[in-house]
Amino acid sequence: MALTMLSGHLIKDSGPPVLLHQVSKTPQLDTFNYQNCFMQDLFAHFPEILFIHRTYNPRGKVLYTFLVDGPRVQLEGPLARAVYFAIPAKEDAEGLAQMFQLFKKFNPAWERVCTILIDPHFLPLPTLAMEFPTAEILLSAFHICKYLQGKFYQLSLEQPVERVLLTSLQSTMCSATAGNLRKFFTLLSSCIPPAQLSELHSHWLLNDRIWLAHRWRSRAESSRYFQSLEVTTRILSQFFGTNPSEGEGMASLFQYMQQNDGDKASFSLGLSPQNNHTTSGASTETPQVEQLVEASIQNSLNAICTGPAAQLCLGELAVVQKSMHLIGSGSEKINIQILEDTHKVQPQPPTSCSCYFNQAFHLPCRHILAMLSARHQVLQPDMLPAPWMASCATNLDSILGSKWNETLDKYLAVTLLAEEVGQLLQHCSKEEFERRYSTLRELADSWIGPYEQVQL
Repeated sequence: MALTMLSGHLIKDSGPPVLLHQVSKTPQLDTFNYQNCFMQDLFAHFPEILFIHRTYNPRGKVLYTFLVDGPRVQLEGPLARAVYFAIPAKEDAEGLAQMFQLFKKFNPAWERVCTILIDPHFLPLPTLAMEFPTAEILLSAFHICKYLQGKFYQLSLEQPVERVLLTSLQSTMCSATAGNLRKFFTLLSSCIPPAQLSELHSHWLLNDRIWLAHRWRSRAESSRYFQSLEVTTRILSQFFGTNPSEGEGMASLFQYMQQNDGDKASFSLGLSPQNNHTTSGASTETPQVEQLVEASIQNSLNAICTGPAAQLCLGELAVVQKSMHLIGSGSEKINIQILEDTHKVQPQPPTSCSCYFNQAFHLPCRHILAMLSARHQVLQPDMLPAPWMASCATNLDSILGSKWNETLDKYLAVTLLAEEVGQLLQHCSKEEFERRYSTLRELADSWIGPYEQVQL
């Protein structure tokens, strides 16, 4: 029975589980609801904003994870804010009504829920609205960001355009003012063909009610918020989303949560080799051998790279060391998967990867470092562009290592904006270029002076 398998991995706290409800007609887990004393107490303290995330497994079963959200919640860690786990028998009105009613039965504070944040694909809205009649249901900023990221990749845009959109999206999400959202909306309208623009639902950016629930965060708080949710959803996908057995998936998730009391975003899960994949993190090598390999990679990074480049790459290596990764060999390229993100690595010099980190910085990313670790190799000089090499270091160290100052911050902001505008102008038609150039010309003349004094 699935319950027997789970019993040894339920999250332990000072008291017994508040709720464990399970019906199993087959070896699979048909229905599952779980909340322990700590989770119930956490929700009772912060019931105002409820964040709901859904994770599907290969059989189509869905795990609902409830997390507390809002300005008063200052908990760090990806799963520190989780207050309820549930797998409904069916994701229909009846199954979800039973799930929500059971949640409300064990959590009297549900009546104080003011806002519920959901994803764009959340279909059972009528059931949710019926069970929480006084709560406002909004799309979450995190889910909108993930939705737009996925669409940018699906549209197969030109790489410079895709890079500008992803960078602008990240910047806008971390400072979701009405002005920034309007600018990003305009950017989408100019970069995405009209036939495809409707797929992005860009009107969400102009719905100020959505962003009021997120705008109170500072830029730094927004960055930490998105990073925490990113790790949380990846953990849920890794343990539950990749396992066709709901019982095994939940048992693995609870085991991870037991082993990471501080809810740190680091874990290692053993997977069985499938097809032509080998697993790193669950290999037959001894820990001493793995430590020696990782130490060798660190030494090669420090020896070849400039200081800032080594710091960036060591951050990527830290993710490799703490994560599960699958390595599959292809004819010309190697597939590297860390958690649920899959990217293409070109092992022959110049080594490259399809991930954003490598494309943006042209530095060895976590996927390239995972390949080196699995092959017991170290970084070679021909894997690194000349500007990042220690032997060719210029004033890059002073720029990247310098402390923040207002003048430099303004300069970098203007430089980034100028680069984005330049990229867009290079990829538009002649007529569009003339129109946009004329607009920039008028703006420059009105701000600074006539053409003789200003060179765009």
